[in-house]
Amino acid sequence: MKGVIFDIDGTLLDSMSMWDHAGEWYLARLGIKAEPGLGRHLLPMSMEQAAGYMREQYCLAQTEAEIVSGVEENVSRYYREEVLPKAGVPEFLTQLGKHGFVMAAATSSSRKEVEAALSRCGLKTFFRQIFTCTEVGAGKDRPDIYYEALSCLGTEKTRTWVFEDALHAAVTAKHAGFAVAGVYDEASGMDQEALKKISDYYLKDFNDFPAFYRIASGDGE
Repeated sequence: MKGVIFDIDGTLLDSMSMWDHAGEWYLARLGIKAEPGLGRHLLPMSMEQAAGYMREQYCLAQTEAEIVSGVEENVSRYYREEVLPKAGVPEFLTQLGKHGFVMAAATSSSRKEVEAALSRCGLKTFFRQIFTCTEVGAGKDRPDIYYEALSCLGTEKTRTWVFEDALHAAVTAKHAGFAVAGVYDEASGMDQEALKKISDYYLKDFNDFPAFYRIASGDGE
């Protein structure tokens, strides 16, 4: 049995442009101008880590929990009403299921938002479970979330693929011993060459399931 662990934002959902600005929008509501590239700096962090960074960096009076809540207010409606899957994603997940793959999701975003988006887009039922960095207690600079998902799937690590668009997360999964599928996303365009090098398979989009299946069928055999 083979498994797949999917990142959500920037991998399955076309949502990274919003996350690039979430911290900036929160600070703007407080009358504070964010540093250039804040979104990229916060990307490897869990919501709590990002809140801690903003609290310290900008000397905010709010608690980390209050900052997380404020950021989530800015993005909640987007997930509930607007965000869409990337092209080819529903068909790709359907084919994985038909070919016996078991799937879980691993995200740095909050459960409420991603579950709302996945449900509205008809994707939630593909996954045995959704894991969040907040609930696991570590960002994707550590492999904890992938190990939690692996335990849920019950597959061998060498026969379990991790799909990620972010270079730092792909590196973490690769160093932990998973097979890595790098996924192109415009928000991380400058990292694509490095992502290709670290990945066992690289997808420009999700419109060619047979190409991935040919690679995955030989994985670990």
